[in-house]
Amino acid sequence: MKQYILSACLLAWALSHSQFGQAQSKKRPSYSGIYPHLAMYNNEGECGTGAVVPWANKLWVITYGPHLPQGSSDKLYEITPDLQQIVRSESIGGTPANRMIHPESNQLFIGPYAIDANGHVRTIPYKTMPGRHTGNARHLTDPKGKILYGTMEEGFYEVDVVTLAPTTLYEDGNRKTHKESDESNNQQNALLPGAHGKGLYSGQGVMVYSNNGEPGPKALVQFDIDAGSLSEWNGKDWTVVRRNQFVEVTGPGGIYGNKNPDTDPIWATGWDHKSVLLGVRDKPTGWHFFRLPKASHSYDGAHGWNTEWPRIRDIGTEQKADYLMTMHGLFWRFPGTFTATNTAGIRPRTAYLKVIGDFTRWNNQLVFGCDDSAQKEFLNKRNTKGAIEGPGQSNSNLWFAPLNVPDQLGPNTAEGAVWLNEAVKANQPSDPFLFAGWTNRSAWVQNTGDAVTLTFEVDKTGTGNWSSLQTTALGAHSAAQVVFPANAPGEWIRLRSDKATTLSAQFTYGAKDTRSGATNALFNGLANVTTTNTTGGLLYGLSDNRRALGLSALAYKGALPTDVGYYELDADMRLTRKADAQTQSFIKRKFAIPERVVTVDGGSVLVVDDKGRRWRFPLGDNAYTDLTNQSALRICREVATERDLFNCHGTFYELPAENADGYAKVRPIASHNLRINDYASYRGLLVMTGIDLQAARSNEHIIVSDDKKAAIWAGAIDDLWKLGKPTGHGGPWTNAAVKANETSDPYLIGFYDQRSLQLSHKASSPVTFTLEADPVGTGVWMPYKTITVAPGQVNTFVFPAEFQARWIRFKTDKACEATTRLKYE
Repeated sequence: MKQYILSACLLAWALSHSQFGQAQSKKRPSYSGIYPHLAMYNNEGECGTGAVVPWANKLWVITYGPHLPQGSSDKLYEITPDLQQIVRSESIGGTPANRMIHPESNQLFIGPYAIDANGHVRTIPYKTMPGRHTGNARHLTDPKGKILYGTMEEGFYEVDVVTLAPTTLYEDGNRKTHKESDESNNQQNALLPGAHGKGLYSGQGVMVYSNNGEPGPKALVQFDIDAGSLSEWNGKDWTVVRRNQFVEVTGPGGIYGNKNPDTDPIWATGWDHKSVLLGVRDKPTGWHFFRLPKASHSYDGAHGWNTEWPRIRDIGTEQKADYLMTMHGLFWRFPGTFTATNTAGIRPRTAYLKVIGDFTRWNNQLVFGCDDSAQKEFLNKRNTKGAIEGPGQSNSNLWFAPLNVPDQLGPNTAEGAVWLNEAVKANQPSDPFLFAGWTNRSAWVQNTGDAVTLTFEVDKTGTGNWSSLQTTALGAHSAAQVVFPANAPGEWIRLRSDKATTLSAQFTYGAKDTRSGATNALFNGLANVTTTNTTGGLLYGLSDNRRALGLSALAYKGALPTDVGYYELDADMRLTRKADAQTQSFIKRKFAIPERVVTVDGGSVLVVDDKGRRWRFPLGDNAYTDLTNQSALRICREVATERDLFNCHGTFYELPAENADGYAKVRPIASHNLRINDYASYRGLLVMTGIDLQAARSNEHIIVSDDKKAAIWAGAIDDLWKLGKPTGHGGPWTNAAVKANETSDPYLIGFYDQRSLQLSHKASSPVTFTLEADPVGTGVWMPYKTITVAPGQVNTFVFPAEFQARWIRFKTDKACEATTRLKYE
């Protein structure tokens, strides 16, 4: 159902209606909380949302281009309570993502702008303060009269809050003659390690600065090299605190700065290739670090480009704080009481797909500023996308959502490691890893040295008091899955070995997927895969400031298309036939669905990625096979900046960029029985073609053309969770001739539940199958189980709920003709 924001003047009206989201006016259509008329465009390679802040009875928003330290076509936007979008004439663009409210001067500093309580805007020119403004902080010695600015290339300034005169503390690393290029985001900084500054905050006598990228060619292709840093400055000298990728730096004071800067904690979030990192600074004892699992790996990449700006923001009221954290595709409940001595209370909420740059609470809703559609697409190219072009013009939008939406989206299944094939000293404890918040919890451990005994310890209350939970004996050169009791208490868990050895230790936490297999009514009108007569078409967000969506419409009878004509979807979501043969021809050439980019065989879908690695995926309805082979369905496309949607044989997957390890870290979102012809991003919406016109007219998410011959579906990318839980069937071997101890291709098993396996063979004597699991997709395979199958028998095994791994593969102890059939319900 369409949703509409509630302004103050309509509050009484809204309360008289039984359900939030009733339509207010046809002049302000919205789809799943996204208002097309509020879309923000620029003329750059990317148009992300850098900051979203309520101030002076309005909502203030800035966008950014990818690397524009001297300004750009981006704007400062003022959004009124009745959702009028005002483009401020003071706009100078750039790559800003900073925001801070300065209480003493009663000003909002956002990007290069200072806005007073009456909404009057002053601008600090890039000529006097160049750089990609990434953060603000309260001044260390004159917090009433000055504010600190930091840039992504280590430019630091103090700005007088009255005159706005900047004083350079450290010169920004960009040259004035610098021109935008892919490599410009990847330049070496002179002051600190890293190449992609992010957060800035102050307290306890220091200014803390985070960096989440690394320079050099390796960072553009490898996700697991050393990258980024967390550093602090005492007013004279810099200290590198930790050499990892860090993003958010904040504290209980949030956008205002800490009220008690001498004693309040400072928080920092980051990650490495193993897991999410969380740091807290305590003035007497310094920094303390903890690890959390990742729900998504789309944010990985040593260059740091894939993360945008994860935040910890207070979305509560004046009476009660309520901190929401975004990190690696998961909403987290973050305790405002988090200190080095009181670490209890962090809890996972639900997984999301939007790329979020900032968020806030406004008019009793959450407003997310997103990074939706980048024209450049940067390094995100792959064979399964073919030679498809990016959108013609970068654009993004705001997403208005109910306050409970962080608890309403995808399952919070997540995983992360404390060690990955690392030398560990005897009795050396690992970093603390989050333990609370999941029912199904296990750890995969692998020892490549002599036999050891591992002790798992828990901090039950988050006060730093550790006690033994259980021990596990691990033989030489062996691996095991350790399952923890569902009722085992503990905020944090860690482990230690009684002997020096080389260990991997990967925690995997599974959430019960409570979704059914039924498709939500908001998808009504999208054609079933078995429907023979459908309307579809190829989609393209137009260039040259046309700010419309082009549709080369097609009518399908079976898998064979016929041309219907060219249509455009405007900001008011009117789909109109146009006479523009040139644009239609461009769409047909540049957005044609590539042929046979995956292989469908009798047991699975085979994908060979750009590195030559082989991956196998479950099958859906048999009707998908012919449609896939005949290129009637889009398989892969970027619909959120620097990550793809992979729609394969009836399942949508979140697919990280190749530089974030691609298919190895894929995650199923939902399965369906829909015949989706194409999909794309437009004005912050996910739009799809593949409509059954006879069933479409009752669904407000479907826009039918003026001549009733073409149609598209519009919603939010996070609506995909409502398609239904992931399901499928198949396996890597179907009557396959296999050699002894030869492993199968990896087959996806992670994020599914109700999983069963049937094993059979055609040998004349018993065959023992070994099941191996890769918990994350790192290529670290661990034996899970052996099953011996007698001749002529079919052995059925049901995986327990506590089994969690991303990939599974098989081998046999002798040559035979073998079949491995998995079913996910």
